[in-house]
Amino acid sequence: MKMDIHGVGVDIVDIKRISKAIKKNDKFKSRVFSQNEIFKCNRVKNYHNCFAKRFAAKEAFSKALGTGISKGLKFKEIQILSNKNGKPDLRLIGNTKNLVKKILKNKRFKVLVSLSDEKSHAFAMVVVLV
Repeated sequence: MKMDIHGVGVDIVDIKRISKAIKKNDKFKSRVFSQNEIFKCNRVKNYHNCFAKRFAAKEAFSKALGTGISKGLKFKEIQILSNKNGKPDLRLIGNTKNLVKKILKNKRFKVLVSLSDEKSHAFAMVVVLV
């Protein structure tokens, strides 16, 4: 099935910024990340990089959608998980899932995610196809 590009979003995050937010505010992780994301990132050596990449992906998704994060999307309801081979996968839950369906006019859609990090920064690119 042929799909069209609805939008492309990219975001870059200073890993130290996310690290400081996690250390400074006990509720930051639970407000921004799902339990599955927290479980995954807490198990890896460079866990701040893991959280920063997922944060960047959530921002990039909101840009690809064309709404930005302030239009009713909730970070915690945008989950960036990985398949068994480590490929990132975006899943939507709750009100955010319903809002995205409404924005995309209930069309079938697919989300492609790419994550990367290099020393001090995490990067994400997201493509939304309809």
